[in-house]
Amino acid sequence: MKVFYQNAEIGIMKDDVTIGEMFKTNLDFYKKHIVAGKINNEIKSLDTKVNDGDKIDLIDITDKDGMKIYIRGLLFVMGMAFNELYPESYLNVNFQLSNSMFCQIDNMDVTEEMIDEVKEKMQELINADLKIRKVVMTHDEAVSFYKEEKTIRGILQIDNKNKENVSLYFCNDYYNYFYGVMPSSTGVLDLFDIKLYRHGFIVQYPSRKDPTQVGEFKESKKFLSALKEYDDINALMNINTIYHLNNRIKDGKTNEVILMSEALHEKKIAEIADKIAAKDGIKLVLIAGPSSSGKTTFAKRLGIQLRINGLKPVTIGTDNYFVERPDTPRDENGDYDFETIDALDLNLFNDHLTKLIEGEEIEVPTFDFKIGSKKFLGNKMSLKEDEVLVIEGIHCLNDKLTASIPDNEKFKIYISDLTVLNIDYFNRISTTDTRLIRRIVRDYNFRGYSALETLRRWPSVNAGEDKNIFPFQENADVMFNSSLVYELAILSKYALPLLEEIDSSEKEYSEAKRLIAFLKYFEEIDDERAIPMNSILREFVDGSIFDY
Repeated sequence: MKVFYQNAEIGIMKDDVTIGEMFKTNLDFYKKHIVAGKINNEIKSLDTKVNDGDKIDLIDITDKDGMKIYIRGLLFVMGMAFNELYPESYLNVNFQLSNSMFCQIDNMDVTEEMIDEVKEKMQELINADLKIRKVVMTHDEAVSFYKEEKTIRGILQIDNKNKENVSLYFCNDYYNYFYGVMPSSTGVLDLFDIKLYRHGFIVQYPSRKDPTQVGEFKESKKFLSALKEYDDINALMNINTIYHLNNRIKDGKTNEVILMSEALHEKKIAEIADKIAAKDGIKLVLIAGPSSSGKTTFAKRLGIQLRINGLKPVTIGTDNYFVERPDTPRDENGDYDFETIDALDLNLFNDHLTKLIEGEEIEVPTFDFKIGSKKFLGNKMSLKEDEVLVIEGIHCLNDKLTASIPDNEKFKIYISDLTVLNIDYFNRISTTDTRLIRRIVRDYNFRGYSALETLRRWPSVNAGEDKNIFPFQENADVMFNSSLVYELAILSKYALPLLEEIDSSEKEYSEAKRLIAFLKYFEEIDDERAIPMNSILREFVDGSIFDY
């Protein structure tokens, strides 16, 4: 049997060989923790059998998908440990925080003794290198299984009309549902830690940058506060999981969910505007956030609320303040790096900000991107007493951008789609996934890009965010969560056909397939009339009252 690894034929293999068996020697000594493989661009467990002509790649935890698999495995082992030690506990995996998952127990107090016991048990299960096996049932078999077991783990699958089969992962007598591929055994999960944190605990894992040790945990109080605020609201709405959301939709409560979600946004935006107005001397409002967080719509809605408070927003963009093309920094590949803050003419930008705030008139440049040079075309600008500058961009929380302006004259806002809706109590929905789905829909609707093109660009977008946005998020005065609990039930009907166009020959096929499977969990909302015309969601699906 001929098999190809990294596009090279690696010989004639015996029949019925698995990925893990093929690379056993490498797997045993590989330092980056190989957790899965790719067969013909599909992510598969290491115990998947290989067929003649298959193209094989290995996935370790330096890979985005590999890290997700590693985290799933750790949470599985964590659930197994709790099931043995505290079988009455109701575990809830809440948020991802700095190389860790924040978890809670809904019906018990978390203690140091409990965490120490669970950690010891997890290590015991990992040292035993126990096999994790996938069991696939028909829908009828699953119904009988759940009736007998009286469990809620993975029950969302039964409720999903798009799933013909139901799958669970078993290890010894323990079972649970996890969305996506799992490690084939517990032994690979040897790097972890579990610590008491606030009213719950964190499960730590390695970072992709350094897979040889547990990643450093950096507390982000503002970030956690923003997540917790929305989690509390959704709990009041009784919509913590897809299962709850789907039931609301099927019960005809869609409009209520939409209106409550949108009311929360409006209330929060009004509160932010009130804070800005209450602070004396604010002349500069800075808004930053990652791709597809809804910055543009947020800025426009904030502007309306500022006017209600007697402040007139005036916008100034950074796109016209790039340095001349020969002065543009280059990245590690020798290409122009337009995303670094040093690609901006910071001296000129700060000089203009200072003059505006001091009441002087400036001439705003126009940057000609074809020739890579600024032009001055007579576009004059000044700032009146009752006006405030509003700047939106990736560098707005980096003090270097506005170094000439005193801190007491600036108000900084971080915005992101901090998803608090989970698939179920063990499977969270990634904030990055929600933003990606937003972007797929927007890129197609307004920029003419296919889903394939968006997926190809996404790693580069994420790399820029890691470098230019996320390190500065704690500099914000406030954080705004642009998440809407119902949004994926809207976006799914737009994104699914776009993702289904991606051919299996493409490298991005596995990611498309994963997103398709995920989106099919949602009951679609067909009637969009209840979505306000100023909703952040309108920035992606059209119908907005704002011009972009």
